Amino acid sequence: MNIAPAWLKTFCTVCDSGSFTRAADALGLTQAAVSQHIAHIEHVVGPVFLRRGRKIEIMPSGRALLQYARDVDAASHRLAHAISPDRSHAGTIRLATPGSSGLRIYDALLDLQARHPDISVDHRFAPTDDIINAVVGNRVELGIITHMPDDPRLRVRKIGIEPLELIIPATVKIKNFKDLCDLGFIDHPDGASMATRLLGQVFGDFSGVKQIPCRGFSNQITLILEPVARGFGFTILPRFARKAFRAQDQIAIHDHGPRVFDTLYAISRAEWPLSALSETVLDEIHRVIADQDGPSA
Repeated sequence: MNIAPAWLKTFCTVCDSGSFTRAADALGLTQAAVSQHIAHIEHVVGPVFLRRGRKIEIMPSGRALLQYARDVDAASHRLAHAISPDRSHAGTIRLATPGSSGLRIYDALLDLQARHPDISVDHRFAPTDDIINAVVGNRVELGIITHMPDDPRLRVRKIGIEPLELIIPATVKIKNFKDLCDLGFIDHPDGASMATRLLGQVFGDFSGVKQIPCRGFSNQITLILEPVARGFGFTILPRFARKAFRAQDQIAIHDHGPRVFDTLYAISRAEWPLSALSETVLDEIHRVIADQDGPSA
């Protein structure tokens, strides 16, 4: 079959993303280049997509081609793993993580790179769905996510827990839920979910995040605690994000029980074994995550 590997990669990315535009962004190509690659493929095998406005549907010939591409990709990875020497401390590791745990993981991987200069770290911060798509689309080899995925294409390994913390200004004391409402909430993309899980366990009169006045919002993990430090409100964050904050003396962790955790899972493609370097990196991630499982500090 006379289809260039670059065209096949573009085709698979369109299938995974469901959009020519998103595929172009993921591959660093123009949308015109993506369309050209698909046109080349359709010249060889016939129509692969049914286009309805901006929506696309994979046609039977496209599904057959996608399975062929997956088989070729899996075979290529198995061959590389079988014939390559042990490179457990050399090469490029491509991974994606959430912002919170990723702050600690990235720092640890830079330490690993300092000990083994032949390692190169390609680390992306992303939400869970984007991480899953990146692993399935072979844009990263490893992903770290906070819920168990339901996708047979993925290998899943539990690597630890991520404690959630109720973080308040250092000058504030919280005695009850009313004090939190008076203080107000600093929201973030996962704020409502985290607040619901933690506050629902800690405060018996909690009946939803919407009853708490919102005093601010940020989608940058390193900036969420800035308004808290200035006394504008409280927030809920994983401990990894809190520990990375520059001004620990300006914030405090409300002492409460029971403790609430997210479970962290490492994901990779199920069709082929992990590289020796990925195994090394997973061991390092597991170590740094386990180090955080004890009491708050």
